[in-house]
Amino acid sequence: MTNEQIEVLVVGAGQAGVAMSEHLSDNGVPHLVLERDRIAERWRTMRWDSLVANGPAWHDRFPGMEFQDVAGDEFATKDQVAGYFEAYAEKINAPIRTGVEVTSVTRHEGRPGFRVETSDGVIDARYVVAATGPFQRPVIPPIVPESADVVQIHSSDYRNPAQLPEGNVLVVGAGSSGVQIADELQRSGRQVHLSVGPHDRPPRSYRGRDFCWWLGVLNLWDLETPPAGAEHVTIAVSGARGGHTVDFRALAGIGIQLVGLTDAYDDGVLTFRDDLAANITAGDANYLALLQAADAYVERNGLDLPEEPQAHILGPDPEAALDPLLAVDLAEAGITSIVWATGFALDYGWLQVDAFDETGRPAHRRGVSSEPGVYFLGLPWLSRRGSSFIWGVWHDAKHIAGHIATQRSYLTYDS
Repeated sequence: MTNEQIEVLVVGAGQAGVAMSEHLSDNGVPHLVLERDRIAERWRTMRWDSLVANGPAWHDRFPGMEFQDVAGDEFATKDQVAGYFEAYAEKINAPIRTGVEVTSVTRHEGRPGFRVETSDGVIDARYVVAATGPFQRPVIPPIVPESADVVQIHSSDYRNPAQLPEGNVLVVGAGSSGVQIADELQRSGRQVHLSVGPHDRPPRSYRGRDFCWWLGVLNLWDLETPPAGAEHVTIAVSGARGGHTVDFRALAGIGIQLVGLTDAYDDGVLTFRDDLAANITAGDANYLALLQAADAYVERNGLDLPEEPQAHILGPDPEAALDPLLAVDLAEAGITSIVWATGFALDYGWLQVDAFDETGRPAHRRGVSSEPGVYFLGLPWLSRRGSSFIWGVWHDAKHIAGHIATQRSYLTYDS
């Protein structure tokens, strides 16, 4: 059987794959995008029912199209985001083939390009772009054994409070997913324990501007490397209920029991580190630093933005930080479920090429991998802080498409 041949094969049709297709088309590069499910599938089926985008619609989009059903300062629902990418793919006439899974990519011997095995046959590709993004394999730390008398799910499998058995809930993780899920569960009538680790917590808005705007004008989206020690720090921000600043004091105020980082489990008892106060304090410092940088920017540029002195005033520390709960007996506390909002690991088992470092992470510079002809797109800090966000992945895709176009131009040279 003759293999199908294509110049560039893009694996994944989420926001990264759609952006890649647009820029490849703009450069006149023949390509094909393969998606094992549907366009933007993770927005459809790996998010909870009430999720909205964490950035306003004016920001969380591609430059070429606005949301048609969401006002600029509102937050799109997960289904609206999925619909947006589906409409965008149609707008640019992206050559996307859905329902096809890539099972392996190997380099050809003695000739350029790659052999790509899929659930629908074999494809020969000169270049391969891995656009599967950062949310590949849900991670649940091996703390509580599966045999424990408690339901354990990852946040990617959580849908709504009714999904969980009756009883109270422990939510582990203080990033955007963890705080929003904990808030929703508490408001549904559950008693929630929330395990809080290190985090950044920017203001939702300040002086009439969303934090996305402030990160933009302060050049913080374009940071090329994370601050030392902050490579894996999560961001606690929310667009839920119209958008609001995440404040762990407020979460404690509605009845959520805050605890430190989840540490160990023994015979029905979970223990937590004595770091809750330190984590809240560090998050506060991050919050105040952004306010101060914003104030300096306003003064330096003579902007007429309303002052907001009350935003600098933090309330008293929650009682949980002053007198921390270091252990909880799950049965005595009535905790029947644990939701692990503990992130994801990469999974490139299908990409069998020399494009990874000694730890198994992609080896690349701005998405151009150490394996000539292989590219990565959609990963955090691929080129900047904003790389895994919707607008950031669009700009990274432009760079990668330009690199591919340049490489193709060399192949046309004839001395």
